[in-house]
Amino acid sequence: MDALFAALPWLTNPTVIIRQVMAGLANGMLLFLVASGLSLIFGLSRVINFGHGALFMIGAYLAYSVVGTNSPDLVTFIAMLFAATIGLFVVGVAFEMAILRRIYNSPQAFQLLVTFGLVLIAGDAVRLIWGPAEKSIPLPPIIDDVIQLFGVTFPLYRALLIAIGAAVCLALWWLLYRTHWGVLVRAATADREMLRALGVNVRRIYTVIFGVGAALAGLAGALMAPIVSIGPGLHADVLTEAFVVVAIGGLGSFPGALVGALLVGQANAFGILSFPQMSIVVPFVLMAVVLILRPRGLMGHIE
Repeated sequence: MDALFAALPWLTNPTVIIRQVMAGLANGMLLFLVASGLSLIFGLSRVINFGHGALFMIGAYLAYSVVGTNSPDLVTFIAMLFAATIGLFVVGVAFEMAILRRIYNSPQAFQLLVTFGLVLIAGDAVRLIWGPAEKSIPLPPIIDDVIQLFGVTFPLYRALLIAIGAAVCLALWWLLYRTHWGVLVRAATADREMLRALGVNVRRIYTVIFGVGAALAGLAGALMAPIVSIGPGLHADVLTEAFVVVAIGGLGSFPGALVGALLVGQANAFGILSFPQMSIVVPFVLMAVVLILRPRGLMGHIE
């Protein structure tokens, strides 16, 4: 035990532990917004949307278009979030109606190639529209501050990320488990042919779910834009981590996406603190351990 404390001296520092837990929650909530959309889309359509990271990137660029390089006020910042969310919902619906619905019965490798095409198109599109240079979005002064939480100083915006992520999670839970539409979505996930035989327009459910998944990615991109550099390669890292989250939580599982995102967020936070030179591999080690013990993920149910 003494050797462990010597190797990881932060274990005896409650302030550092609390700060890292909070940072992990903020990171985890952002990952949840991306991974929940990815998981919902796969759970319903069985399509692994390789272009989901591109939707995230487009959301960040749309946010930049609303705000620009000037420090925005709070109203403009909120308008930016709505613009990215609604804009990506429209993009997702258009992509599903124009392309995806034509390939639902195609081999999965073909589906992956088509969604990967979205990545290539989006990468070239953002270079043409916004240029290759990296962009940044300043925070409104009112939320560019620090607060005291559980006795530690913590950035106010990171605390807001936790609150927004929790609010979206509760809204999605209510939508999926407490509304008639949510019953139809879960029924379509379990047995779409039976639902179609009962006269339900399953195609419309597919379209709306893809739009919702894209909107969640767009919201995550807008929320992350003030804390990262926005560039044409922004999609790569977030897509990798989103797939790690989905693999840990279980393909197609909404609760699994939440649990997986929170675990990966904490793994990132404490991995950087404990193993700064190897922190990038910590989430993958966590994924490997989970998949060895539970090959379908913690809450996976897809056959």
